[in-house]
Amino acid sequence: MTDTIYATDTSQRAPASYWAIAVAGALWNSFGAYDYLMTRTENREYLGQMGDPQALLDWIDSFPLWSQICWGLGVWGSVLGSVLMLVRSRHAATAFAVSLVGAVLSLGYTALANPMPAGMESAVGKVMPLVIIAVVAALWWYCRRAFAKGWLK
Repeated sequence: MTDTIYATDTSQRAPASYWAIAVAGALWNSFGAYDYLMTRTENREYLGQMGDPQALLDWIDSFPLWSQICWGLGVWGSVLGSVLMLVRSRHAATAFAVSLVGAVLSLGYTALANPMPAGMESAVGKVMPLVIIAVVAALWWYCRRAFAKGWLK
């Protein structure tokens, strides 16, 4: 039964589409890591592209600890998932699952309980959290399928 999440043959060669998705995912998630690092190091030039850097930093500092931890799990779980995809590890799906939980919790908090300061909201800012969650969910699903097909070890 090839539709299960348990692979029986890990010698299968991954197709070019797998590598394209793995590389695209790594590039996407490397930007997420860059954004996280620029925000956490309070790079005002970078943050200034989104509005008043101090207002943005004050808003981020108002997040509860659990939300900040979930944000880190979301970002670094996806980076780890991408690296694990590139080395064809079956643990990529687990890393993306952790990332998905972190992203849903942290982005859910910012969308529902702590919206961006007035004047900093944009259409992109409202849509991007949904795009992030969709990409992580798609990578998680794809890794599960890749494992079932024997592309991950």
